[in-house]
This record gives sequence, C-alpha cells and structure tokens, in this order.
Amino acid sequence: MSENKDFRDELVGYKSPTFEVEVEKGRLRQFCHAIGESASIYNNEVEAKRAGYRSIPVPPTFLFCLEMERDDPYDWFKELSIPLGNILHGEQSFKYHDIVCVGDRIRFSGEVVDAYDKKGGALHFIVHRNFVFFDTGVLAAEFDRTIVVQSRE
Repeated sequence: MSENKDFRDELVGYKSPTFEVEVEKGRLRQFCHAIGESASIYNNEVEAKRAGYRSIPVPPTFLFCLEMERDDPYDWFKELSIPLGNILHGEQSFKYHDIVCVGDRIRFSGEVVDAYDKKGGALHFIVHRNFVFFDTGVLAAEFDRTIVVQSRE
C-alpha cells in the first residue's frame, strides 16, 4: 500500500481469496464457551430443532471468527502490502439473509469496497466486505470489517 493520496485506487475492488469451510459443532461449542453464550439452541440440536431451526444455528458474530480459520487469515493484507504491525480493528457489521447452521458448507468471498483517509492521511481506513454463500450458491450473510492502518510517515 503506497503512502500517497491515491491509495484508494489501489485497494477498492480488490478481491480477497475465497475460502470454504463446513460449520462444525465442536468449533461452535468452543466459540459459545469463549463468549459466554449459554442459550440451549446454540449447543443442543434437539432444542434448536424444537425452536424451528434445521440444526444448531450459529450466533451472530461466529461467521467473522469462522472466516479467520482460513490457512492464512492475513493473506490479503500481505498481497496489498498492508503492514500488519500498523493495523487496528475499527469496526464490523453484519447483514443476514438466512440462518447458517451446524453442518452447512459455506464459502467466503471478500472484496475491498471502500478506502479513505482521516487525520490528514495519518490514518487509512479500509472497508472489506465478506459475502457468505451456502454451497448451493445462495447468499447467507454479508459482513463488513473496517481496519485502520496507521501511516508510517
């Protein structure tokens, strides 16, 4: 990532490598334990089905965690020469189109959709949008992550 005003042109439109994964019950159980989620629908398939789900649903932020399970979760930072030591997590947001459950096979497909400066170019903001598709091709969710990159100047 160059340190000039047209860094936006270098970034917007960049597509990060796709990633596929099956939603696995053990990994979901670990996540729920880590965040203190104890609702029975997130750890008991009978209760989840009784509540109307086809299997155990994933909690709202689990998709972000699951996307980080790729072989190299920072591969697109490296491809764009974004220095990992200068990055802060700025924000994330989610939009759901369907419910993802244990046993679903999903594909993450990401793209940088915006980039802008603040503080006279001392901070670069990069908005990366992930699209989450079921293996049928149906869109399940979208989530944006905004990272803040401190300029080296």
